[in-house]
Amino acid sequence: MKLKRVVVTGIGAITPIGNTLQEYWNGLINGVSGANLITQFDASKFKTRFACELKNFDPLNYFDKKEARKMDRFTQTALVSSDEAVKNGNLTAENINPDRVGVVFASGIGGLITFQEEVINFANGDGTPRFNPFFIPKMILDIAAGHISMRHGFRGPNFAVVSACASSTNAIMEAFNLIRLGKADIILAGGAENVINQAGVGGFNAMKALSERNDDYLTASRPYDKDRDGFVMGEGAGSLILEDLDHALRRGATIYAEIAGAGATADAHHITAPHPEGLGAKNVMLSALQDAGMEPTDIDYINSHGTSTPLGDIAEVKAIMDVFGEQAFKLNISSTKSMTGHCLGAAGVVEAIACIMAVQHDLAPPTINHFTDDPELDSRLNFTFGKAQHRPIRAALSNTFGFGGHNACVIVKKFVA
Repeated sequence: MKLKRVVVTGIGAITPIGNTLQEYWNGLINGVSGANLITQFDASKFKTRFACELKNFDPLNYFDKKEARKMDRFTQTALVSSDEAVKNGNLTAENINPDRVGVVFASGIGGLITFQEEVINFANGDGTPRFNPFFIPKMILDIAAGHISMRHGFRGPNFAVVSACASSTNAIMEAFNLIRLGKADIILAGGAENVINQAGVGGFNAMKALSERNDDYLTASRPYDKDRDGFVMGEGAGSLILEDLDHALRRGATIYAEIAGAGATADAHHITAPHPEGLGAKNVMLSALQDAGMEPTDIDYINSHGTSTPLGDIAEVKAIMDVFGEQAFKLNISSTKSMTGHCLGAAGVVEAIACIMAVQHDLAPPTINHFTDDPELDSRLNFTFGKAQHRPIRAALSNTFGFGGHNACVIVKKFVA
């Protein structure tokens, strides 16, 4: 069968450097650091006392108090980003068939904040099981997709995807496949993650995964820097309206970009460490290129996974060199995690949005916080250090890799009728 073309017709974002799409993009191109001391709990006794939190996010600006109390923070941010995407995409009762509109929404962990609160309340009680009746529906990570569908009346395919930090890229891939196979006209795809609490920070600290640069937190997220010492935790959500091209043209939708292809692989190596030679990362980029019917020379920008971990950055660069060869030196590569921190299950969609905007504006966002070259990384590579760079960007590739060896990649390109 002939596969349908899939385009992006709506975008929403709430991130540590901006609570709307435009604020987020402005933060990216201006090289803004989203890091600050943690405000959501007292982190004074933790090894890491900073994170990239959302700024000025008050759920009561978006929901009434009764409604807000029924949702974990990750569902709240999911709804904020999806509301913006629906509005941005001009989806109305008059121009869609709700039976043909679905939601595929991801999270890596889900309602960890709710889980922690309920367990602490029980542990501090007298042993009598007094749990919030919304405990389970607040915690489960598929509930965000459910809330989004109920809020907008979307009755098409509806489910969650989880693959750690690759989760929302896998959500985009699933939505892409559903549409091009004709299973839906429109899918709202994305992800949300909000786990900056004692359990989240403490758990990642115990793994030695987080930066402990407490005295210089603004520059702690240092992808590709010789002195990087771990990632900085971020939070937020992103949403994309993916749509069958013919359907989008019929309703006169604004088209931001086209989804060209996607891929997914496994390292089959280690529960947390990347394959040292970047084998899974190499294979997922090759898979996405093959799916898109593209060559390495067709890509101009890579939004790398680039978490600022000692092993991860090197493995990914090895993979990029293996896939792109000499073309690697003609690319712009950047890690926007240097600004947003690592948004975990939301990272994929937040960074896919960066790629879409880069393609639309012919502007590669920077990698900030670079001070010392890493001798293990080829100095001829353009990591877009310091400031955004203007250049023609025909197509961009976004990498995401998750604990468990999950790898996912999506390619977006300029829309040409």
